[in-house]
Amino acid sequence: MSERKISKTTLIGLAVLAILLFMLAYHSRELVRQPWHTEKLRAARLASAAQNAIKMRAIEKGLVIDAVNDPNLTGLIGQEYTDITTDRGVLEAKLTSTNPNFAAGVVDMLKRAGLAKGDCVAVGVTGSMPAMNIAVLAALEALDLKPLIISSVGGSTWGATNPEFNWLDMESFLFEKKIFHACSVAASIGGGRDNGRGLSALGRQLIEQSIRKVGMTLIHENSLEDSIRKRMEIYDQYAQSKPIKAYINVGGGLASLGAAINGTLIPPGLSKNLAMKNFPVKGVIVQMAGRGLPVIHLLNVERIARAYGLPIAPQPLPEIGEGRVFIEERHHVMITLLCILLLVGGITVFVRLDLFHHLFLRRVKQVPL
Repeated sequence: MSERKISKTTLIGLAVLAILLFMLAYHSRELVRQPWHTEKLRAARLASAAQNAIKMRAIEKGLVIDAVNDPNLTGLIGQEYTDITTDRGVLEAKLTSTNPNFAAGVVDMLKRAGLAKGDCVAVGVTGSMPAMNIAVLAALEALDLKPLIISSVGGSTWGATNPEFNWLDMESFLFEKKIFHACSVAASIGGGRDNGRGLSALGRQLIEQSIRKVGMTLIHENSLEDSIRKRMEIYDQYAQSKPIKAYINVGGGLASLGAAINGTLIPPGLSKNLAMKNFPVKGVIVQMAGRGLPVIHLLNVERIARAYGLPIAPQPLPEIGEGRVFIEERHHVMITLLCILLLVGGITVFVRLDLFHHLFLRRVKQVPL
């Protein structure tokens, strides 16, 4: 009975062959372009150009760029506390958002949402993450989509918190320089109740002056619910007969979210069908999802960055086109298939030879001397 077993030599040979083929398959990797690679590159380059323009504008205005908290000297990381700072933010998240390649991630979400050239997209931004606002505008521009933007001017710590160069100033400058061809149609103070609750009287005054300076519609309602209702009316008014196809929220603006807790209840990134949970207050993003629209929630920046293979708080900023969002390393399918076939063939050959050897030895033993 033992003579019919496969010999140890054969088993060792098969093990060596399997290891060699496994190593070959494992190291035979290829770089594969991700979908919409061209559009992603276009968006990232546009975001980089916009960021550079903002940096140069900040320098022209004589503003100080903090090299410690803004090590890449982007000009997009503001002071911790000013008259228009609404609440606390996370510096690591703000630094992560300054990577222009984030625009490629937004392109990926927009394309997966099924949007096509000329589609209308409603957008809600705040002054908390100006770099992410730029990434969104760059992605919309690169895909030739039509944004309807409403801004909350106040921002959390490390955002666009300089009263002399707040988010509306940045947005208006990029629009004037024709880097982007869309800007906000209306704006609110932001902060508590979306009307500046928690800010000083001076802070509210500075933001209102900024909104009026650019000739924009001021949203200043008595309650958060009224502010949400007003925003929905404005979006529908500006969309006119062209249907809104998606909604993008950037940051933690209360009118967009409805309540701070909603920021964690709503999954980060793209939701094609947002589950209608028991939201305390249904902000714009929830109401848009209730219409059956895909929504993009850009708040948990670090989690989104990891999903797209983008670094956390990079220093220096990555080159345009770096990250798994552009190119993914995969095992070479044909070489892997070939290795499997070789292993199966090797097993067949080794086993047949081994059995033939045993049968030959048996016959030799049966031959009388």
